[in-house]
Amino acid sequence: MDPNIQLMIYVIPLVIGFLMILPLGRSLFAPLSEYMPSLGNERGRVFSGLLLTCVAGMAVSFQTLWISSKISEGGNFCASNSILSCDDVIGNVEYNADPIFGIPWGGIGAATFCILLYFVYSSSKEPNADWVSSYLKMGTYLTFAGFFVIALLVFYEFKMEKICQYCTTAHFANIAAFIGFLRLMRMNQSKEWNTI
Repeated sequence: MDPNIQLMIYVIPLVIGFLMILPLGRSLFAPLSEYMPSLGNERGRVFSGLLLTCVAGMAVSFQTLWISSKISEGGNFCASNSILSCDDVIGNVEYNADPIFGIPWGGIGAATFCILLYFVYSSSKEPNADWVSSYLKMGTYLTFAGFFVIALLVFYEFKMEKICQYCTTAHFANIAAFIGFLRLMRMNQSKEWNTI
């Protein structure tokens, strides 16, 4: 399968999740609330969108980790002569792992999205538990910290003059997750947490 078509497996749920997180999702997903009651209120819709976003982010991060392993074995996945070439970016031994511990960026992303998924799923199941506000804050801070990693990785891509479309999808997932966690954290701090 063409790697760019395969990328749509991650992009489509990510975009749907992001639209659910945004305030305009209220009008977009209101017709589905009859079939999925969680979409009938703001909190439920944002939780649903954030779950979808974190799953897509985790999946695309695992894909980049797999691409990294495949390239290290001498294979290729999405090499091209254009500016879009995940093989050139992920396969670059100088930049494909964090500079401190040497962990592949895909592994760091996958682990981070697993943690975020735990925060969001457990919070959605018990929204009035005492620890929910802590989980939402930690999710917000963790995704905010991801902006610094994104800036570093975009700087690496700039130096290589290549763009990894899979990495960019993971970066977008982090940005969408930050917006979702921030919205939920603000809702949780308001008196309307149980009415919206």
